Amino acid sequence: MLFHEIHIEGVYIIEPEPFMDSRGMFARISCAGELEDHGLEGRIAQVNRSRTNAIGAVRGMHYQHPPMAEVKIVSCICGRVFDVVVDLRAGSPTMFQWFGTELSVDNMRAIYIPKGFAHGFQVLTPDSELLYFHSEAYSPSHEGGVRWDDPRVAVKWPLAATDISERDKNLPLLTPGFTGITVDCVNKEKNETHRKSDCRGGSCL
Repeated sequence: MLFHEIHIEGVYIIEPEPFMDSRGMFARISCAGELEDHGLEGRIAQVNRSRTNAIGAVRGMHYQHPPMAEVKIVSCICGRVFDVVVDLRAGSPTMFQWFGTELSVDNMRAIYIPKGFAHGFQVLTPDSELLYFHSEAYSPSHEGGVRWDDPRVAVKWPLAATDISERDKNLPLLTPGFTGITVDCVNKEKNETHRKSDCRGGSCL
């Protein structure tokens, strides 16, 4: 597996290194050991799968509040989607910045999403399916969200939105008083845990 960190600290594009032969292909989707070797969360508490039918449909933007804040690893197992993450971490130098990338069954990429990020996607081909690995189980009492068209974030979706659930339509806009999500950050070299807001310049001390 190949790990490519983007300009937003902590977010990675993960590329498999598939084995090909006359029978077809074999590729690793996730590996706790390889994730931990890169200082990333390897624990998986829940695995979910979604199918979204209509081109242009949007799901998101969702996250969970501490103490149930979660890491997600998301990949596309059928079709193509435009996958988006938004940095909501308190004290982050990239707070409110978003990043989007195409995930597809053909490119086999996954995106590693740290705690403190909202996540959503838009469908680019009919009947697209995603696979989600979560470090924490779903907790309705800790769920949060940001509206897909929040002007403070201003995600540039590639298509006009065609299908959005009532739940997602009614997610709140970010208010001027929103100061971010404070999440735990692990410094692997020091083997200690501290608050993300205690990091300087977005990097652990």
